[in-house]
Order: sequence, then C-alpha cells, then structure tokens
Amino acid sequence: MTRKARVERKTAETEVKVEINLDGEGKACIETDIPFLNHMLTLFCRHGLFDLSVKGQGDRAVDDHHLVEDVGICLGQAISEALGEKEGVERYGEALVPMDESLVSVAIDLSGRPSLIYRVEFAGPRIGNFDPSLLREFFKALADKGNLTLHINLAYGINDHHIAEAVFKAVARALRRAVARNERITGVMSTKGTL
Repeated sequence: MTRKARVERKTAETEVKVEINLDGEGKACIETDIPFLNHMLTLFCRHGLFDLSVKGQGDRAVDDHHLVEDVGICLGQAISEALGEKEGVERYGEALVPMDESLVSVAIDLSGRPSLIYRVEFAGPRIGNFDPSLLREFFKALADKGNLTLHINLAYGINDHHIAEAVFKAVARALRRAVARNERITGVMSTKGTL
C-alpha cells in the first residue's frame, strides 16, 4: 500500500498543488515563485526520502507570506491524508542535524493534536531575497494541517542559510522516522487506540 496524497488550494491570493509519496526515494519537482523555498523543499524531499511535487504561485507583489503559508497548509494536508489512520507507523521521530556551524534538533509526534514550538532566531532580516521570519509561518501551517506536534530548536548557529537548511533537513529526517512502518505495531501507537 503506497501512502500518497494530492492537495490543491486556490484562493484570491495563491494557487498551490502538492503531491507527496511518503514511501518515495527523495525525488523533488518543486516549482514555486520563491527560489529559496524551492531550495528548502528540495532538501526536505532528499532527507525525508519523500517524493514531492509542489507547484505554487501567488501575490508576491504584496508579500511572500501568502504563498509560503499556503504551501505549508497544502503540504500538511497532504502528509495527513497520505498517513490515513496512521496504523503501523512509529508515530514519534527525532533528528539532530548539523549544518557546518549550525545545529538544529527536531522532534515530531503524529499525535493528531497540532502544536508548534519554534525556537529559531535568525541574525538578519533576509537570506538573499527571502524573509526567514516566514519559515515560522510555514511550519505553523504544516503542523496545524498535518495534525503534528512539532518542536524545532536551534542549539546554535551563525549563518542564516545554514540554520534554515539544518531546520528543513532535521524536520524531514524526524518526519521520516515518525511515518516509518513497523511490522510489530498493530493498529496505532497509542494506548487510547486512536490518534
């Protein structure tokens, strides 16, 4: 059984299409109007071993906020749909990822209770042409629509690009562990019998 999903979202501000295969090989086809976001999502695919297609455009003349958030919304929905009832999956995942001088830790619970703890500070207002404060909005949308408890913590770092890369790689690796199937698990990994 392959765990795949497709989500489309069209508003007055954006148009986004996302397809994911949780049991992929890390293949990425990312085409948004934001090159830095494309780069981060490509890293996410490779390190999560997810096959991911994202097509997105939006009202960037206003701000990148709408498109970044809506991609997070669609990706979260796609992950949630691909997981279905979450039967036989590990549920929890964690990762500690260095990127040169930066170190990021991430912990994920496929709890069904959306929550984001985001302790990441960037030194500058821009990474190239990208506002890194929008990454919090992306991960908030991902956690909310993916029904994830998501903790992202920067231990230390200097270079903002390295910090952002470490965040996306760590989220991908933690998510890969959380969605991994385990043949010893029957039903869901909860004493309640549901997530």
